[in-house]
Amino acid sequence: MSAAAQLQGAVVLALAGIEGLTGAFDAPPVRAALPHAVVDAPVTSDWSAKGVTGREARLTVRVVDGGERPARLQALAGGVEDAVSAIDGTIGEGWRVVAVRPVQTRIVRSGERWTASVVCAVRMYREET
Repeated sequence: MSAAAQLQGAVVLALAGIEGLTGAFDAPPVRAALPHAVVDAPVTSDWSAKGVTGREARLTVRVVDGGERPARLQALAGGVEDAVSAIDGTIGEGWRVVAVRPVQTRIVRSGERWTASVVCAVRMYREET
C-alpha cells in the first residue's frame, strides 16, 4: 500500500476514539449519523534524503454536523487536531510518522449543515525491513 493509503487508514483509526463523533470514514458515507468525519486521500510529495525514502503529506479531515450553531463542531475540530497530532511511529508497511503539524482549521455552513475542515502537514519515512 502507498504511504498515502497507510496514513489515511491510520487517521481513520485515530479518529475512532473521539467522543461524540459517530464515525470516521475514508470516503463520504452514503448514510451516516451526524456528526461524522471524512478523511480525504492525502496529497503527498517527495521528502526523501540520501538513502531514506520519505513523503510529506497534506491531509484534510472534514467533520460534518448539523444545528443552528457550530459550538459542538468547534470542539470536535479540536479533537481531530489532537488525534492526528498524536499519531507517532509506525503506521504500516514500514512507514513511520515523524512529524505532524496542524496547518489550518476552517468552519463553514452549507444549507442545514456545518463542515469543519482540518488540514495537517505530516512527514514520514519508510524504514528498511
